[in-house]
Amino acid sequence: MQQLAEEADSLATSTGMVNELLMSGQASLSSLVGQRQRMRWINRKMLDMGNKLGLSNSTMRMIERRDATDAYLVFGGMVVTLLVIYFLYF
Repeated sequence: MQQLAEEADSLATSTGMVNELLMSGQASLSSLVGQRQRMRWINRKMLDMGNKLGLSNSTMRMIERRDATDAYLVFGGMVVTLLVIYFLYF
């Protein structure tokens, strides 16, 4: 009987931990969404300022291209990191 009570306690503790983990993940995701929205707003404002200051269209395109290249580098780095972790784990 005591083993069943210990099992129930362990299950309740595990459920609580999983719920905390889910809440933490949701908080992180909402934080990232907010950051993305702020970064888009900043990007828009920077482009507006560039246009007002008279930056040429070629310079603006170069900046946008650089942003795309940086995104590819970040995603490539993520993939490489995941592969390294995978190969080290197995």
